[in-house]
Amino acid sequence: MANIKITLVKSLNGRLQKHIATADSLGLRRIGDETVQPDNPQTRGKIQKIGYLLKVEEVK
Repeated sequence: MANIKITLVKSLNGRLQKHIATADSLGLRRIGDETVQPDNPQTRGKIQKIGYLLKVEEVK
């Protein structure tokens, strides 16, 4: 199964509360935080919602 490496590159200050909660559900709380998540529709939906705050890379 493929995985995705997600990095928070922009601040959560002043963002919508739903966007902050989405970042928190991915385990991202501070700029520079990284997490590896499974590549599934749930994760892709979260990335689509707050993609403007993230850097996404595929991990093999």
